[in-house]
Amino acid sequence: MTTGAIPTDPNAQIRGVVEYRAGDGPLLVVPEGPCHIELAADSAVLTWQEEGESATTAIPRMDYDRFVQQGAIVTDVAGG
Repeated sequence: MTTGAIPTDPNAQIRGVVEYRAGDGPLLVVPEGPCHIELAADSAVLTWQEEGESATTAIPRMDYDRFVQQGAIVTDVAGG
């Protein structure tokens, strides 16, 4: 996870349990709320606000697709 500014307006909502692993560490959870997602062929980059700071992680595309199918990530949400 890194910190910095959200690149653009939120284009999705986290509405369920979305987990990621930072390196070899434990599973961490993206908090529910607005986020920005950038997709690539093999990964998805999620950026969100947490405790007043921006946070970013990349997850495998297969995990992203599963989160969307489960309804944990809802895309195409105007304004988050």
